[in-house]
Amino acid sequence: MQTNRQHLAAFLETITAERGVAANTLDGYTRDLSDFIAFLESGNHPLETISPAEITAYMRAQAGHGLAPASRARRLSAIRQFMKFLVAENILADNPAFAIAGPKRERALPKTLSVAEVDRLIEIAEKMVAQSTGKDRARAIRFHCLLELLYATGLRVTELVSLPRSVLRGDDRLLTIKGKGGRERQVPLSRPARQALDRYLGLTPTGETDPASARATESKWLFPSSSAEGHLTRQRFAQDLKELAIRAGLAPERVSPHVLRHAFASHLLDRGADLRAVQQLLGHADISTTEIYTHVLEERLKKLVNDHHPLAQAKATVK
Repeated sequence: MQTNRQHLAAFLETITAERGVAANTLDGYTRDLSDFIAFLESGNHPLETISPAEITAYMRAQAGHGLAPASRARRLSAIRQFMKFLVAENILADNPAFAIAGPKRERALPKTLSVAEVDRLIEIAEKMVAQSTGKDRARAIRFHCLLELLYATGLRVTELVSLPRSVLRGDDRLLTIKGKGGRERQVPLSRPARQALDRYLGLTPTGETDPASARATESKWLFPSSSAEGHLTRQRFAQDLKELAIRAGLAPERVSPHVLRHAFASHLLDRGADLRAVQQLLGHADISTTEIYTHVLEERLKKLVNDHHPLAQAKATVK
């Protein structure tokens, strides 16, 4: 009989091979399910005989420890997938987590920035380029390029920092992105983003720009670095964004790569973009994920009625 941890290892190996899950997703499954396995081991419960009672007890224990509803919902989802795998492997007859209700939680609105605030960030990043020289200038140009690309495309930060140089092949107005689950999508580049990218690619080793020749490098990454991954890390970029926020007079806790991804989506919808189009640009597999931005659509519809309906009056607006 295999141990609980051997079953877990087999599950993680399977989702890696068959689903092509991202490294961050795999790390999340590992953490959540390792905690669940530790709970089972503390009560000497083998997975072969697990029942809904053990899973319910675990979820209650997590609530008692003060784990947030969103985190508990994520752990229950991971357990359900794990149990489903055990059923498929004929280790369990049925899924004991199937009928267990998740914690109730309100869906929080995504944190975002105004257009003016994003413009301010980009303006300060551009000033950093103008005020620096040599290697500092090269770093400032790279950072400005990253910022323009992020706001122009809404890429996940991992997708952004790990862009391969091969993404430059083909139409320079589009980037072909390989996202979660190996799904590919195309995202258009705005003119400012293309100009920032061209300037970055024209960097010479001294940090000056040479528009006539592309940046020579043997790295397969668009944003190479000396990190273990070989490319700029998401942590380094996030820290640079915090420092930029301070320079721009914004609270650093309000600014992150994911907040700029939210800003990209919110600003598109506010200006009339279709929800399905935004879903495709963000790389969401399910439209329900994109629906966190429906509050933007609701506000836009209210404004449309208040501004244009013949019966709308200044003292009787839609609420």
